[in-house]
Amino acid sequence: MRNEQEVGLKLAVTLHHLASGNDYPSLQYSFRVSESSICRFIPLVCQAIIDTYKPEVLKCLKTAEAWNNVAKRFASKWNYFNSVGALDGKHVAIKKPKDGGSLYFNYKKFHSIVLMALSDAKYRFLFVDVGAEGAGDGGTWRKCILARAITSNRAGLPQDTNLPNDVEPILFHIVANDAFALRSWMMEPYSHQSQDPTKRLYSYRLSHAHCVVENAFGLLHMRLQVFRRTMQQDVKVCKKITLCTCVMHKLTLQHYPYAGTDVDHEDQHHNVVPSIWRQESLNLMEQLMARRGPNYTRRAKTIRDYLAQYHSSDAGEVEWQERIVFS
Repeated sequence: MRNEQEVGLKLAVTLHHLASGNDYPSLQYSFRVSESSICRFIPLVCQAIIDTYKPEVLKCLKTAEAWNNVAKRFASKWNYFNSVGALDGKHVAIKKPKDGGSLYFNYKKFHSIVLMALSDAKYRFLFVDVGAEGAGDGGTWRKCILARAITSNRAGLPQDTNLPNDVEPILFHIVANDAFALRSWMMEPYSHQSQDPTKRLYSYRLSHAHCVVENAFGLLHMRLQVFRRTMQQDVKVCKKITLCTCVMHKLTLQHYPYAGTDVDHEDQHHNVVPSIWRQESLNLMEQLMARRGPNYTRRAKTIRDYLAQYHSSDAGEVEWQERIVFS
């Protein structure tokens, strides 16, 4: 019998597939490895990467001290306080599964699995959930382990803390877009139809902090171009590949922080300069259309209104926010 392919060759083929997005027939001519062999060992290599590095780089935070460190980075980098992460979801396009019917067919009119991710202020994933059928953000998030842990007070979030120059304790919370439900531990911007200056200013400050997860997805899409085309593997392999790319993204930023520089940034006048990935004319890693989440609670609305007043007051405002919002 012939000798088995070397481990280094298998790893090289897998990384080339993830980075370039080339299909298996193309890879077999580039590396002189049969397509059937590539089909067999790419899922194994992805699983090996997950097993080796996921416990190190994608272990969900469980202590108040760890969550508090995340909030401090959001405060120092994005001028938004008591935030423990930015949450968003992305559709990953896949081939229609055999006998799958409409299970993975989403409202964007293609088959997909959902990548749900919570990011810190430095574009690093704190939590990911991969593989939900092509549903909306809110429904996918409610099924996640982290959502259930926060709801049942098992996530280890810190105790309520006063905002700077203020005396009212405010819950630590996640920032999200309006596709999610407003909760006391999850803030979303006000409706785009609102013209109240206080609400517009708070929506700007919250969206300013939320852009970190959008940029995290942008970096993932830009570096690992396997997302630029529809994945042809079965659903289980697509889930492995997607989770493997998340692990590699976090691993890269953890060991090479300068790799996260191709993101949105501000000029000297605090105007947002779009990153390279936003300027691409075709982004196949579709962003979910904003949809209103389920009805929010009265307490969540009270907290959001208080945060809106705080960020418009002398205690919480930044000198350039009105020029940006009302220009």
